[in-house]
Amino acid sequence: MEAAHQPVSGVDPSVSGATSSASGATSSASGATLSVESPQQMQELGRRLAKILRPGDLVMLTGELGAGKTTLTRGLGEGLGVRGAVTSPTFVIARVHPSLVGGPALVHVDAYRLGGGLDEMEDLDLDVSLPESVVVVEWGDGKVEELTDDRLHLLIHRVTGDTDDDRRTVVLRGIGARWAEEDLALV
Repeated sequence: MEAAHQPVSGVDPSVSGATSSASGATSSASGATLSVESPQQMQELGRRLAKILRPGDLVMLTGELGAGKTTLTRGLGEGLGVRGAVTSPTFVIARVHPSLVGGPALVHVDAYRLGGGLDEMEDLDLDVSLPESVVVVEWGDGKVEELTDDRLHLLIHRVTGDTDDDRRTVVLRGIGARWAEEDLALV
């Protein structure tokens, strides 16, 4: 297993630009930390986040297997009003979900099986899709950062071990000028 796929051992507020809180959201100029109690709340977070997304936005999702990355993306798809069921694109690498409401398409990428950086991602033509779409990349760390100076990075931390605890901590970090004035705690 590659290091990028290891369980997330904790949330480092200095990395997120936010401080953690047991209830509700906390924020800073470019980030927020949210508590999510269930898969339904994770999907709802995606629906709320979709309201602030626009064409050209790159969203990177980081978290161990089962953290809720695809569940959050399903909510994004609902919020953006796109066609097709949003499911994990692990075996097809990427799926494009066109808008049904005149908004941006959702390009959902699962880079888990891709070992290389941007060179391997070039075959997906994400740089062509990005200006008119919302591109969501699971497992994109070290692979897609060069696509744009502006991106929204979500780190999803869950309790590990033999548990059925559905609680998650989601750290939202806006990077670049696009996200400088966005209050992510309002999501």
